[in-house]
Amino acid sequence: MSACVPTRATDSNATAHRTKRVHPPHSPPPPPRRRFRIAGADVSASIAVFLIALPLSLGIALATGAPLQAGLVAAAAGGLVAGLLGGCPLQVSGPAAGLTVVTADLIHRYGWRTTCAVTVLAGLAQLALGCVRVARTALAVSPAIVHGMLAGIGVTIAVAQLHIVLGGTPQSSVLANLRALPAQLADLHPADVAMSVLTLALLLLWPRVPGRLGHLMRKIPAALVAVAGATLTASLTGLSLAKVDLPSWSSHALAGLPEGPVLGIAAAVLTTTLVCSVQSLLGAVAVDKLIAGQPGLSARVGRSDLNRELLGQGAANIVSGALGGLPVAGVAVRSSANVQAGAVSRNSTMLHGVLVVVAALLMVPVLELIPLASLAALVMAVGIQMVSLHHIRTVTRHREVLVYAVTTLGVVFLGVLEGVLLGVTVAVAVALNRLAHTRITHDEKEGVHHVHVRGQLTFLAVPRLSRTLHLVPQGTHVVVELDGSFMDHAAYESLQDWQSAHTARGGSAELTGRRTGVRVTEPGHTGDEATPADTPTGTTSGTTTETPALTTAPARTSANPPAGEPTTSTACRCHPWTPWRNHQCDHPQSAPPSGHPGEPTDRPAPGDAGTGTDTHPGAGKDTGPGGHQLARGISAFQRNTAPLVRGELARLAREGQRPSQLFLTCADSRLVTSMITSSGPGDLFVVRNVGNLVPPPGEESGDDSVAAAIEYAVDVLRVRSITVCGHSGCGAMQALLNSEPGGAQTPLKRWLRHGLPSLERMADDGRPWARLTGRAPADAVEQLCLTNVVQQLEHLRGHESVARALREGALELHGMYFHVGEAQAYLLTGEDGDDVFDGVGVADLSA
Repeated sequence: MSACVPTRATDSNATAHRTKRVHPPHSPPPPPRRRFRIAGADVSASIAVFLIALPLSLGIALATGAPLQAGLVAAAAGGLVAGLLGGCPLQVSGPAAGLTVVTADLIHRYGWRTTCAVTVLAGLAQLALGCVRVARTALAVSPAIVHGMLAGIGVTIAVAQLHIVLGGTPQSSVLANLRALPAQLADLHPADVAMSVLTLALLLLWPRVPGRLGHLMRKIPAALVAVAGATLTASLTGLSLAKVDLPSWSSHALAGLPEGPVLGIAAAVLTTTLVCSVQSLLGAVAVDKLIAGQPGLSARVGRSDLNRELLGQGAANIVSGALGGLPVAGVAVRSSANVQAGAVSRNSTMLHGVLVVVAALLMVPVLELIPLASLAALVMAVGIQMVSLHHIRTVTRHREVLVYAVTTLGVVFLGVLEGVLLGVTVAVAVALNRLAHTRITHDEKEGVHHVHVRGQLTFLAVPRLSRTLHLVPQGTHVVVELDGSFMDHAAYESLQDWQSAHTARGGSAELTGRRTGVRVTEPGHTGDEATPADTPTGTTSGTTTETPALTTAPARTSANPPAGEPTTSTACRCHPWTPWRNHQCDHPQSAPPSGHPGEPTDRPAPGDAGTGTDTHPGAGKDTGPGGHQLARGISAFQRNTAPLVRGELARLAREGQRPSQLFLTCADSRLVTSMITSSGPGDLFVVRNVGNLVPPPGEESGDDSVAAAIEYAVDVLRVRSITVCGHSGCGAMQALLNSEPGGAQTPLKRWLRHGLPSLERMADDGRPWARLTGRAPADAVEQLCLTNVVQQLEHLRGHESVARALREGALELHGMYFHVGEAQAYLLTGEDGDDVFDGVGVADLSA
């Protein structure tokens, strides 16, 4: 046979080739993409977002005291620049209500041109943060602080805009606005109040119109209806009102050099960067949640790249500030409207920016008809909505009301940066108090001593814990109940030392938790998984909570139970997909019948020395361990692995599949193809069956499933190599050796007939035996496993698609043998007609 060259020589080339091309993974390659193609859904979504963004941009500019064109510039920059470069395709950026207070304060202190310069510097800071990839770190801020910051900004906006709603002028601070409110109420402007009331009424009532008519009406944004209704009413009635004034673009002020104290400018840049970044990143996470609720959309759009989003926001702020626009951030209202309107790509966000540019250039006469009171009422409503009752209930449920309240009041009365710093200080103090506040009690019931530990068990609580434990009389039975979510090393050692001393004096100790599913391991159980340091005593993810592996007394193991007691355990410290060693958790079972295919013949029995075998609690009861293990494994994947691979899987879902290899191997549970080949999602197209058999083509009553996979892999996916992998201790090969002619033709026997040519090949004295480099096959089973790989490669060549690809030089065939007990891989090579399996070592991988 022709040589099947070891993969080490081609791995680097294959990897390089794979990184150069964009390959669709799990489906036939998609047709070539058309350039500049915009989906109809993106067009309609962009119009909906534009209709919301236009009045809000003008209203926010009015609220900050900036030129009204600045809101339009920021909306255009957010749509075009952040939409093109950002990492969250469906998030819509622009002037945000959360930045109103910060921007208004900057304009009041330093003037408009310096405010634009601060916006540019904040954009540069965001670029730097994105380059050092700290976006995820920004999400570590307590949600109570973020919600409190937004609530404080909302209160400030609402109080300031109330003066415009009443026909007056807002003051520079919340306190000043509150002091001036009685005088403003005494001097009402009926026309402004009327337009404001009309705007608020339309905002409130438009989404609540019932019936089919209401469903159709709700397709038009309420903000647009409210402003348009007030504008039309003011125009028809001829009311004397202050209206939007858009000066000529030729006189629009651009950014200038910052003028002011260095520390003040630096604080302004820091505050703007903080608010813009946190609001944009939280908005991106919220958009991901909206997208996840639409399976078809989530597969197409994928998860946000937060660092790229930070870079996009930074670039948008640089452009907006340089062109005389407001600071830019992700806007929740527009983003949710974009998703709900059916957007499928970033084209909708960018097209909305184009529409804003068109409106700013061609719709100036129409925009100048809008009453300022209507815009003020719109922004005031947005500010009131920022004080979310849902957020208040959430922080109350998590006992973080103090953090929320302090942050809110700090932002209202001191400023955004000062309020956030106050909130962070209080949050740290609350966390330290919770960590240090541990209640330890001791009582006795019916001769059993109960020690209750409520709270986090850290070194700060060790003295009190030690004093309480030593009050327990010697030789008694003690139940130590841990009701917390954390235990550090000092507390663990203190408990362990006391327990050892107590049991040595004839007592017994039971360590448990009050939460459902808390378990502790039996004494004598020593496994690498029982690491005490900084071990959580309970988690809230899932229904099972685990405690540190503190041993209990008296010594008792599942492998050696007391007479008359069932073989059960109170613990399972084995986590799904943790270390590859010591992972078995099943009860000892009788050995499978000899020759039963698919069953391992070289696996140590559970409980043998060196296996570190545990048993699942409750095995043999109504619910077996398999169901628990499956649920635990899925939960562990969702918690630990899914966040790491979600981005890559999203890319594969978008692009389809194009793996580089077809890997045909046995269904044996010990063969983990991705582990053996160090491959990831999308790399291998895997076919598994009993005995890694390839039925010859055209055979009567043959099996088409393997042939169909081969044809699909070669002709559709265009894999570059096919590997047939056998393994040691193969049950199918054992069954072939032990098979007897005649008897009932079971599905298993009918399938194994495709392995009979391998038996005949091994029995043919005219052919050299396949062999391993450096040693002879251990027994007849291993010899048949090696021969079977060679024979199945011959069957593979008989398939038309494979033969054609081989003739064209587009395909390579490889034979592989994996020794399970040695964890050693061997690749088939052809030397002078001999079939030799060479071992692959560490040195080969670096070649």
